[in-house]
Amino acid sequence: MSFLRSVVGKLWGTIIILVALVLFILTLLLLQYFENFHVNEAEKTLTQVATKISHMLEDYELEEEALTIASEILDSHLANGVIIKDSSMMWLAEGMEDAKQNEAAFFNLIEANKVLSGSQVIKQEKRQSEETIGDLFIVGVPYTIKSGNIGAVYVFQSIEDVEETTAHTKTAIFISATIAIILTTIFAFFLSSRITAPLRKMREAATKVAKGQFDTKVPMVTNDEIGELAMAFNRMGRQLSNNIMALNQEKEQLSSILSSMADGVITINKRGGIVITNPPAEQFLRVWSYQQGLNEEEKELPADVRELFTRVVSIEKEQFADIHIQGRSWVVVMTPLYNNNTIRGAVAVIRDMTEERRLDKLREDFIANVSHELRTPIAMLQGYSEAIIDDIAQSPDDKKQIAKIIYDESLRMGRLVNELLDLARMESEDVTLQLEEVELNSFIERVTRKFNGMVNEKNIALAFNKISSEKLTIDQDRIEQVLTNLIDNAIRHTPENGKVEVKVKSVSSGVQFSVSDNGIGIKGEELPYIFERFYKTDKARTRGRSGIGLGLAIAKKIVEAHKGQISVESKIGHGTTFSFYIPRIS
Repeated sequence: MSFLRSVVGKLWGTIIILVALVLFILTLLLLQYFENFHVNEAEKTLTQVATKISHMLEDYELEEEALTIASEILDSHLANGVIIKDSSMMWLAEGMEDAKQNEAAFFNLIEANKVLSGSQVIKQEKRQSEETIGDLFIVGVPYTIKSGNIGAVYVFQSIEDVEETTAHTKTAIFISATIAIILTTIFAFFLSSRITAPLRKMREAATKVAKGQFDTKVPMVTNDEIGELAMAFNRMGRQLSNNIMALNQEKEQLSSILSSMADGVITINKRGGIVITNPPAEQFLRVWSYQQGLNEEEKELPADVRELFTRVVSIEKEQFADIHIQGRSWVVVMTPLYNNNTIRGAVAVIRDMTEERRLDKLREDFIANVSHELRTPIAMLQGYSEAIIDDIAQSPDDKKQIAKIIYDESLRMGRLVNELLDLARMESEDVTLQLEEVELNSFIERVTRKFNGMVNEKNIALAFNKISSEKLTIDQDRIEQVLTNLIDNAIRHTPENGKVEVKVKSVSSGVQFSVSDNGIGIKGEELPYIFERFYKTDKARTRGRSGIGLGLAIAKKIVEAHKGQISVESKIGHGTTFSFYIPRIS
């Protein structure tokens, strides 16, 4: 059945049907023609023979000689004859026994009276019953006897002889038609195969092209329309290959652009399904899926994004929204995508604004804190300066006290400015370390010696442990700044008769420093923010020699510049321990 459905089968079948139909009609026409032809030829021949014999009987002087010649003529034409003369029958050839035995019936059969009256008779007689004589083709011709009477010459031929000739002709026609059908079948199959062979090759090539083999070529074996079709197919394959290559390049370029973007991109189809995402967008979807308890593999738009998509599709304008998930903040900007004049979806650009907003908050806090810290010393400088100008201080001691206050506030402003400059340089990564090898025992002893006056005034014990000949490559001034800040904070937050201890411990890859006190401690909820700028744990002690909230932030930057880490442990009523680790330089 597959062969009949193919082009070869259809073309082959069409040719066979057409040729068979033509041969069938031609055979019918030939059969009809030859059947009539043999009958007409038999009639014509018998008529000519009968006429010739009648002329011979009229012309020949010797009747016996004429009858002999007539018998030979009849034998040559496989016919029989009879002459009716003066109511008697004379047979010219052998055979016709049935007619000889029943001359009366034969006389009526051949319509002798009609011929004897001068008319010609031509008839076919089929056997209808046992009484009739033979299947004959009869021609009767009148002739004039020398006595002046009318005689009749009859020539007979068996219809079976005519039909036998016709049957041979039919057989020849049927054999010829059969041979023609066979030859046509072979020729049609050869022709259809030859015509469709390029089409089959083209089908195979099209199948390969459909599988992605765009370099497939169709051989051009002819210069006709099929050859032109093969040429057009090859040209189409090359163009398609070029277009696919260009699309792949554009796709790779777009994929590279999307992958390298810091912002997330989500392409959404008209039904709200996710089509394309890049890594930042996938991270956003994972965070949302985790919050909702969904499987990370199930990509689904958050409810806020779906609502934003609905608005974009309905009003066909760009929309944006803020989304907050797990303490992080994203801004989603969504724009409709068009297919001609119809919306086919939307594209959403997602930006993680957490860090920007944190920096904005730090900037706002920085401005507020600097303004706050500068307001007090400036106000005091302004107030006491006006007191001097207005001569409010009369005695030398009052003037000296006012000058002392102005000096202390100017020092406070100087410390604030210096710490702000240090922090700004460190945050801009413009930190240059002056590294040198330092003997730690003498270094720690020199740093702690600076605080003897403070600890004696508050009756606080300041101690440190010595380690054996330990050396470390550090920026001595920067680490001294860190230790100074930590020890100063510990002393200020330790009550009288308290204890502050500085410890240095050698570990496998570096040195661990720690500053511990048994002071008031720090609340647990404040520990995560202790190293932020301007953060103060005890707002009540923020005047005088107290810090402005930058010391620990600067200390963290210095330790990190040494590739180290700093941490804090504290408990209310049990004191605080600041620790930092400095690795050895290999």
